[in-house]
Amino acid sequence: MDTVRDVLLVVVGFAVIVAVLDSALRTFVLPRGVVSFVTRIVFRSMRRLFGLITRPMKTYEARDGVMAMYAPASLVALVLVWMVLVIVGFALIFRATVFEGWADAFEMSGSSFFTLGFVRPPRGGGEWGYVLAFIEAGTGLALLALLIGYLPTIYGAFSRREIAVARLATRAGTPPSAVDLLTRYHLVGWLDDLPALWEEWENWFAELNETHTTFASLAFFRSPNPHRSWVTSAGAVLDAAALAQSTLNVPWSPQAGMCIRAGFLAMRDIATLYRIPFDADPAPDGPISIARAEFMEAYEQLGGAGVPVRADRERAWRDFAGWRVNYDSVLLELASITIAPYAPWSSDRSLSRVRPSRSFRRSAKG
Repeated sequence: MDTVRDVLLVVVGFAVIVAVLDSALRTFVLPRGVVSFVTRIVFRSMRRLFGLITRPMKTYEARDGVMAMYAPASLVALVLVWMVLVIVGFALIFRATVFEGWADAFEMSGSSFFTLGFVRPPRGGGEWGYVLAFIEAGTGLALLALLIGYLPTIYGAFSRREIAVARLATRAGTPPSAVDLLTRYHLVGWLDDLPALWEEWENWFAELNETHTTFASLAFFRSPNPHRSWVTSAGAVLDAAALAQSTLNVPWSPQAGMCIRAGFLAMRDIATLYRIPFDADPAPDGPISIARAEFMEAYEQLGGAGVPVRADRERAWRDFAGWRVNYDSVLLELASITIAPYAPWSSDRSLSRVRPSRSFRRSAKG
């Protein structure tokens, strides 16, 4: 009976250790959008905890102040969970192979993991005790090394992402607006330079795809400015490119089409990582969250500002909807799960119920 119990303890302990190593490799090393079971459970649990904290809050600013800690706190919690699981896993194996009591097994496991060395396997326990102690010490050091190497990489990707978001704010405003972006480009005489903007953001979307699917937590790192977000910035650029292709009376730009394609492919890949469903091949006349009246209002704003627009409004509306349908649903879902700040045509119609304060809404309209 003891033999069966010891075998079960070894199997369970080994499975726990493998689960931790799998989570660490998928989180830190594997350059592919795959999230392990342990990582998913930790982040979901932390999301529920932060949801309980922010639920009573009435304004977006208050909620953002708390949610800014969600991703960093979840990463720390993930590392702590790994540590606990490794100690428990090795304690199970120590209990089955070396020690007769649970207290001694956990004491040995903790001492080995933190390389404290104040506990040694008993002389009568054979060589397995020392082998297990060396393996556990190496596992703890490896997890620490992976974390140290991971943080500069993720913050480097975050910094590059946010530089583009900050630059967009000077051109599209805060919150970012596709109409404001095109209007400002017209007023400063930059309409002919729009292809360069689309090319710049095509590259941004390509890097976004690579970094945000490799490092799953990166999507939840919030901008330094609480009223900016990578999601709303992406939406503004995609809408601006769609308006340029459908509504502006400017030469056809293949760069705009490539920017839109790079954008919706990146957002779909990120949505797939978080198991967000979407139609991979939507019909050009499929439903979108933008109403025809909203588009016509944007059309009038552009024309009223002197931006050259096409005469056929209905054709412009159909063409715009045909572009928007490719990224409409994933944009709104990503705005919802990241609790993105208020922005027109994206987070203003997502599932998030908390809105910005009145003072910010007045300043944004002004």
